[in-house]
Amino acid sequence: MNPTLAILLTVAGGYLLGTVLGGAIMARLRGVDLRASGSGNVGATNALRAGGARMAVPVLVIDIGKGIVAVTLLPWLLGAYAEPRQLAYIAGVAAALGHCYPVWTGFTGGKGVATLAGVFAVLLPAATLAILIVFLLCVLTTGYVGAASILGALTAVAWVLLAPLGPLPPGTAAFVMAMAALVVFKHRDNLQRLAEGTEVRMDKLAVLRRWWLGSRR
Repeated sequence: MNPTLAILLTVAGGYLLGTVLGGAIMARLRGVDLRASGSGNVGATNALRAGGARMAVPVLVIDIGKGIVAVTLLPWLLGAYAEPRQLAYIAGVAAALGHCYPVWTGFTGGKGVATLAGVFAVLLPAATLAILIVFLLCVLTTGYVGAASILGALTAVAWVLLAPLGPLPPGTAAFVMAMAALVVFKHRDNLQRLAEGTEVRMDKLAVLRRWWLGSRR
């Protein structure tokens, strides 16, 4: 097998894995139409709104898990024919695009954050830790998951630019910046609602905000 074919198979495999939407699976199992609930998104956040933690957690596990599988399984299967790290980045991009634009649902999917969390956890664990800290702080203090996702993406870019652990493997900066751009693009409606002051707050997640407001009474 030549390297070009290995890359094409990685793209196809990563994309198909990405199209396995945790939200769609759980919606069918629970008899809930996520498209007609809340934001209409098939991600874990809307699953939490529509069905609570019992629905959202499996969605999160599936979407993170497919990102992990994509960047570990495909390079393992095809790494003898092309550079494994390159295949892992390609698989990660393909899985994210499959999640955001699945062919089975008319190219209308989720926003890719959970899938990319799985991808980053394997490929860039140090960056993932920084992203997770920023994401959780934003969610816990504001309740805005969209804003937290955007800040997480910007944190990934900052991590690449600062490169605190030394020189990065070839292609890392391009991969991270492209995926951060995808996340911001998929959250463009959230950005508009934040600017207009109409973004929906997930009050049940804003633990620190509730504590702060309660302490001031």
